[in-house]
Amino acid sequence: MAVIKTIDLVGVSTESWRDAAQKALEEASKTLRGVEGFNVLDTSAVVEDGQISEYHTHIRIKFRIAR
Repeated sequence: MAVIKTIDLVGVSTESWRDAAQKALEEASKTLRGVEGFNVLDTSAVVEDGQISEYHTHIRIKFRIAR
């Protein structure tokens, strides 16, 4: 029987929401094994002087619990 666990992370980028998601995945992959995918839960941005200064992507990463 398999068990899948999830964790939520928010990636931050100055480039794009996609890059923010990629950065969150890369960081999680440093310590998690068996990552199977993720869902994008939310996107947001920080605005300074009328311009986007940071993109934030909230993701839920799914990975299998190893026995």
